[in-house]
Amino acid sequence: MDIKLICLVKELILCLTHYWKLAYLVNWVKRNEFFSDFWMTNCFCLSNNSFADCAKHDPDVSEDTEKNFVELLSEELKLRETEALENQQRADMQLLEAKKMTSQYQKEADKCNSGMETCEAAREKSEAALAAQKKLTAMWEMRARQKGWKEGAAKSRTQENVQAM
Repeated sequence: MDIKLICLVKELILCLTHYWKLAYLVNWVKRNEFFSDFWMTNCFCLSNNSFADCAKHDPDVSEDTEKNFVELLSEELKLRETEALENQQRADMQLLEAKKMTSQYQKEADKCNSGMETCEAAREKSEAALAAQKKLTAMWEMRARQKGWKEGAAKSRTQENVQAM
């Protein structure tokens, strides 16, 4: 425990000496006429962490900074424009692909509809043929009954023919 306390006191003393040395240097700079002007006009950035204030009053630095800022903005705009164009091209390609797929699906749907129409027409034709066949069968059955045909006698003959095969 004593060693930790001694180390802590030692670190505190070292920190305080560094602090007083830094404070002395800052006071000396403020007292010196050349550094005082520089300190007061150009380096407010040290107190408010704004590095833009450091060169605010220097016309050469200010002009260079402004040019660099304009160049950076121009470059940023060009990059964003390029990115927007790439995104637009990608979107156009996706739209074209979607249109192709839509066209393909539409063709398949048309084929399907055509097949359904063909099936529906065949079903209607089959129903009409079946109805005509039923009519014809009914007419022949009526004629057969008029001539003395009996339903039971025909069945027995049909069964004999089936068994003979």
